[in-house]
Amino acid sequence: MTTSGTALRRTLGVRDAVVVGLGSMVGAGVFSALGPAARAAGSGLLPGLALAALVAYCNAMSSARLAARYPASGGTYVYGRERLGPFWGYLAGWAFVVGKTASCAAMALTVGAYVWPGQAHAVAVAAVVALTAVNYGGIQKSAWLTRVIVAVVLAVLAAVVVVCLASGRADAGRLDIGLSSGVGGVLQAAGLLFFAFAGYARIATLGEEVRDPARTIPRAIPLALGIALVVYACVAVAVLAVLGADRLGHAAAPLADAVRAAGVPGLAPVVRVGATVAALGSLLALILGVSRTTLAMARDGHLPRALAAVHPRFQVPHRAELAVGAVVAVLAATVDVRGAIGFSSFGVLVYYAVANASAWTLSPAPSTRVVPVVGLLGCATLAFALPAVSVAGGTGVLAVGVAAYGVRRRARQRPTE
Repeated sequence: MTTSGTALRRTLGVRDAVVVGLGSMVGAGVFSALGPAARAAGSGLLPGLALAALVAYCNAMSSARLAARYPASGGTYVYGRERLGPFWGYLAGWAFVVGKTASCAAMALTVGAYVWPGQAHAVAVAAVVALTAVNYGGIQKSAWLTRVIVAVVLAVLAAVVVVCLASGRADAGRLDIGLSSGVGGVLQAAGLLFFAFAGYARIATLGEEVRDPARTIPRAIPLALGIALVVYACVAVAVLAVLGADRLGHAAAPLADAVRAAGVPGLAPVVRVGATVAALGSLLALILGVSRTTLAMARDGHLPRALAAVHPRFQVPHRAELAVGAVVAVLAATVDVRGAIGFSSFGVLVYYAVANASAWTLSPAPSTRVVPVVGLLGCATLAFALPAVSVAGGTGVLAVGVAAYGVRRRARQRPTE
């Protein structure tokens, strides 16, 4: 339940919700995940992309059904709490907040690396401060800026695809699909590429700010996912045709290297700008989503209740946004979190595992349970196929959260004993 002092204003339509999801997916994926995924899978990159898309589709369908039933801020934190019990909702919320806070810092550092490599940390902090201020000013301003960012990034990606495929250096033979790194390599690539598809979670976490959520969210989530998949497939095919799996896997800036290899080095600076804008769009949407889950957890007392306040003028969870921005700024200033992509993927896969388990309880009909079962099994498989360091780190942080939950619950029960 929310009160008038903590309720958010419903202002977003289908187009705005799709743009918010795309702003995160496109920014996080195309410029950062293709290289590591190609290194893991080799000739199995495209099967890895397809597997990641399948798991993401199942998660999206489960999330859409749940969001239509529970149109409140918090996403799977709310769904797990309502369908499975408070602990599972808390676990999902903890996995999301921790994992995506690390993702925010990673995206901020990506901005710094592209804008001013020698001062990446300083630029990253400045980006966090600026985008936190944008979110503080209201959800409509955030959606408008994200729309501009998505348009710029899609234009750059379209140029990359056309240049690569139209060049005489594209070779269809480089698209041969195989298992040069084995099944394990394909699964690991899928887990890394899943990071790129996770942006549609932002739509569900904004459930309380969407108009007619029962109609809007089930339309916006699969639409955003479908557009992202088409974009990823086109870019992956174009870059593979020019570089091949081995060169792609070892490229520091895969898309810039691809246009150079295609014989158009003049486009490389444009790609650099596109990567910067994409990372900014991802960071904007990430801060937006993490702050809304923080709001939901604060309402239930799992985080300080002061974070549940909603600004009377801007109608945003301003304290949650400021808290998230402060934590991300500290991380961006002090830690190299590029390795946190794997950790973030682990947390997000746990988050969606809870979503699928929650969706499984919505109906006893076997036909409606196929998708959540496939999604749950897919999340578990991809999570434990990630690099061992990511699995160990993610498991450890989740264990800390579980311990904190147990201590808090025991403290609440003590006065009644």
